[in-house]
Amino acid sequence: MTLADLLAGGAPPIVAILRGLTPPEALGVGRALIAAGIRLIEVPFNSPQPTESIARLQAEFGREALIGGGTVLTAQAAEALDATGARLMVTPNADAAVIARGAALGLEMLPGFLTPSEAFVALGAGARALKLFPAATLGVAHLKAVREVLPAGTPVWAVGGTNAETIGDWLAAGAAGIGVGGALYRPGDAAELVGQRARGLVEAWRAVG
Repeated sequence: MTLADLLAGGAPPIVAILRGLTPPEALGVGRALIAAGIRLIEVPFNSPQPTESIARLQAEFGREALIGGGTVLTAQAAEALDATGARLMVTPNADAAVIARGAALGLEMLPGFLTPSEAFVALGAGARALKLFPAATLGVAHLKAVREVLPAGTPVWAVGGTNAETIGDWLAAGAAGIGVGGALYRPGDAAELVGQRARGLVEAWRAVG
């Protein structure tokens, strides 16, 4: 399953970022997200036992959702992600070696960038989509300006400070989607609460779609 396949099938363009998720929580939170309609799930590598949580999510939901890891900072982390069977690799930065390794492994990638120079480094290393991070720092005007110089059709996702209240602004500015972390999940949050927030995000997306 690819990112393009999910979006073409009508999945909301929302990545759930579950920083701090633990393996015992993984399936309950994942189930709540999928029940709400979210089909893109990322467990950052600076969470406790991230590959275990990712592997559990992949085994349970990998046929209906795109599961992956974030804050991937090294080629070794990319390889550990690949070993789980999950296919989405997200980074906070534009490290050419890490991106090239992810591309060689056939992973779907959203490498982070803030400046045009970083964006072109990521594209040159094999990325086909990008993550503007931290998006809220410079806002939608920055996204619009950067998109003018990127290759036509390059999907740019906005991550960092994004939420249900701002999804319409980002999509109107040309974002392919958003990633939501703390506004959706914080360590220890009950699955029911995460599901409630996820439903709010999906409803906000439908309202602007």
